[in-house]
Amino acid sequence: MIPSIRQPRAFRIAYRAYVALFFLYLALPLTVVAVFAFNNSQFPSLPWKGFTLEWFFGDSRPMIGVFHERPILRALGNSGFIAVFVSALSVVVGTTNAFLFNRYEFRFKGLFYVLMLLPLVIPGIVLGISILVFSSTVANGVWDGIGYDIEALRPGLTLVILGQFSFITTIVTLVIAARLQKFDRTLEEAALNLGANRMTAVRTVTIPYLAPALIGGFVVAFLMSFENFNTTLMLVGSDAPLTIAMFDRLKEGSTPLLNAVSLLLMLGSTTLALVMVLFQRKS
Repeated sequence: MIPSIRQPRAFRIAYRAYVALFFLYLALPLTVVAVFAFNNSQFPSLPWKGFTLEWFFGDSRPMIGVFHERPILRALGNSGFIAVFVSALSVVVGTTNAFLFNRYEFRFKGLFYVLMLLPLVIPGIVLGISILVFSSTVANGVWDGIGYDIEALRPGLTLVILGQFSFITTIVTLVIAARLQKFDRTLEEAALNLGANRMTAVRTVTIPYLAPALIGGFVVAFLMSFENFNTTLMLVGSDAPLTIAMFDRLKEGSTPLLNAVSLLLMLGSTTLALVMVLFQRKS
């Protein structure tokens, strides 16, 4: 719909109704989840039994809250640990990739660029299975050959980090490369003319310019890692992150505890996204 072209009144009403229904479709499930996090009942469903905060702060069963549920808190810590490592690795490697594809020409550059994008079009479950089969094959081969067990290649937190890193770093690369593409390289040349070496020019001129993209890439990687399920499901060991722990709880039967966890995740994700948007606007 082009604002400068006058549209019939019926069309404008239909268009606005469509937009309203679209956002209602997106918001309604989240609203239902949030509301039933405060339901004074063992089940997240009607009838409404009254308002309560026990699913957040309760310390006795059957209504033990999020902040007193040790398995959930442990899983939350695992998710945070994984997300921080994946985000840090993705930003470092993504920055290197952005410079590589933006600044240098080499043989098979186009092929390597396509290979870098490939994890984005592979289903997460297939990617997880592929990584698991490959790592297990290597670990079993080393064990059969020299009798040494490489625990990092067995299902666990390390393999989850490597699995998520394999596709999240591609997204971070694209975020950083988009900003690097707009950088005026004459600023680096001016720094070189003033006596700085190449690394100093990059560190003092280019990296500060890339700061919004670096922070944005870190936040995007953190959120994607924190909520990832498909790839993580194939690679997880005994230390389950939050998404897997919630899935296991859901198989036993849903309770408003899961609604409370979901509400906290929605608030946390929204806060991070707003901080990122505000930071990039100021930059």
